[in-house]
Amino acid sequence: MSDSSTWSGSPVSADARLDGLDSWYAEGWKGLRVAVLGLGSTGFSVADTLVELGSEVTVHAPDGPDDTVELLDVIGARFERTSLDTVPGSLVAQAPDLVVVSPGLPPHNASVQWATANSVVWGDIELAWRVRDKVVRGPIAAPWVTITGTNGKTTTTQLTTAMFAASGLRAVACGNIGVPVLDVVRDPEGFDVLVVELSSHQLHYMPTTGDGAVVPLASACLNIADDHLEWHGSAEDYRAAKAKVYERSVMACVYNTADDATRRMVEQADVVEGCRAVGFTPGVPAPGDVGIVDDVLCDRAFTEDRRNSALELATLADLEQAGLASPHMTMNVLAAAALARAASVAPAHIRSAVQGFRADHHRTEHVATADGITWVDDSKATNPHAATASLASFETVVWIVGGQFKGVDIDGLVERFGPDARAVVVIGTDRAPVLEAFARHAPGVPVLQVEATDTEHVMPEAVRHAASVARPGDTVLLAPAAASFDQFGSYADRGRRFAAAVHEHLGGTADGDHGSPERP
Repeated sequence: MSDSSTWSGSPVSADARLDGLDSWYAEGWKGLRVAVLGLGSTGFSVADTLVELGSEVTVHAPDGPDDTVELLDVIGARFERTSLDTVPGSLVAQAPDLVVVSPGLPPHNASVQWATANSVVWGDIELAWRVRDKVVRGPIAAPWVTITGTNGKTTTTQLTTAMFAASGLRAVACGNIGVPVLDVVRDPEGFDVLVVELSSHQLHYMPTTGDGAVVPLASACLNIADDHLEWHGSAEDYRAAKAKVYERSVMACVYNTADDATRRMVEQADVVEGCRAVGFTPGVPAPGDVGIVDDVLCDRAFTEDRRNSALELATLADLEQAGLASPHMTMNVLAAAALARAASVAPAHIRSAVQGFRADHHRTEHVATADGITWVDDSKATNPHAATASLASFETVVWIVGGQFKGVDIDGLVERFGPDARAVVVIGTDRAPVLEAFARHAPGVPVLQVEATDTEHVMPEAVRHAASVARPGDTVLLAPAAASFDQFGSYADRGRRFAAAVHEHLGGTADGDHGSPERP
């Protein structure tokens, strides 16, 4: 990074110039030399935003969709096609004042390390927070509600957004859920509230002090289990990143009373004075928490007489109707309700949102029922913790498991659920961890391996194997406990191919279509 740059005719250090960038309307964006590392949807949104602000933007990435690369030229950004595994000469020659890193790049990446040593590094979330005032619908910029967790964060983000919308607010789910936050803050109509799903990768690059530190109205970490260890380097670093979600919260830090790690995160967080810790539990809630009494979801946190009374938010029958009655989905509803109540959403609006909600595809999604056998797609279970939730929801399963394990050990999951499985069907290019775990913990359970490696043939073979051992009353459950990229384009691609293979195998005997709102 150069030692100084010219701003309003005066030499100013680059660091000082960046410190003043706390608004869309700050002058210092113009002429700022910015390098963007990576060209996914997030990288493009960063480049597009900065060009609009008047910065000089160069995107460095090994590849990108042809139409996206063409768009960079149209909007006025440069593109350098280069590997980021070693420091590109184009990056060094640019001498950027600022480097914005796409969340897929880990901190040990060579280009990220160079940027950290030679420039100032931001993530897309920091940039979005600094320019969140571009479009303001009320007296202040739209508040943010932030959500993370190893599992359940997408459903919880969608539920929370639905609750705000039911109350009449213009709300949007964004961030790691698929819509870049920078696209949202530039929406010409603006929003009343942003519900921001944050991955551990995005949280890693988020500061907790200074102009770029997010100040959420309310925040939640739903749960913690080891994941993405190859990216973060250790379980401790992964958890430290997740804990950032609570920093500087204003109204409420929502945590899982059954997960001591989330409680400790809240206890250690530096929050705005008066911010409350609100637990969610599947049992009877203590004063200050939300939970369930008999068949009623109750709020004992945001009511005047919380020691002696509770507000009814919804019923278990409402959850059953919406396909949200499984234990893990119920916890998602409780967390979302706590976040919405922190923002004063009325109980009636929470119930209305729950009644009208339908969960995302590929999350314990009912595919078909035929001959007494139920087929369920939980392709979104991309780690052991997520698979635990679905495996615990069914009596007897034929378990389809395997894929890319991201440095996470599957041994404990197999030890817990393997012995009770009807059979296991193993997919993935690296099957050794699964096979070894079953040999140790469930040697009597039949293990069928999918030998096909071509993407087109993996799921048809897996379905044939599962059908050969399933009995009436069983659930054939795709809960891979692993990422999909060894054999599929995404977890959604994996789930779609599973559903297609099921329907092809069953022919006209299936009861239910993939994509139906029904849930097991």
